[in-house]
Amino acid sequence: MTRDEDCIFCKIVAGDAPASLVCEEEHTLAFADRYPASPGHILVIPKEHYRDIHTLPAELAGEVMQTTSRVARAVNEALEPKGINLVQSNGVAARQSVMHFHMHIIPRYHHWKEDDDISILWRALEVQRTELDEWVTRVIRHVR
Repeated sequence: MTRDEDCIFCKIVAGDAPASLVCEEEHTLAFADRYPASPGHILVIPKEHYRDIHTLPAELAGEVMQTTSRVARAVNEALEPKGINLVQSNGVAARQSVMHFHMHIIPRYHHWKEDDDISILWRALEVQRTELDEWVTRVIRHVR
């Protein structure tokens, strides 16, 4: 199993760092975020160290998403939030703070127009359909 000795998530997987575990599967682990955005904020990770979505094997990404789906349903039933955000960031520019692939399950307890100090919004770009089609054409060439 690939492990980064300096990675806090790898230390959690190995049992060398404390965590409040939610569930453990063969290849994934879910635990409470130590610095939660809201009550019930859970992280889901692959047990093996992969820096980001670009290095994560597709099959393992599917397993992470299956665990994320199961845990998000449990959070929804147990805590009854008004909504849930699933967030996944890649790279420092995207505000990835731990360089080990992870999914955030963030329960939301207020209507999105109310101020709950959780910002996951962006300002939409104004683009023409031709520009969208150009981006899509470029991406399609690389889809495997």
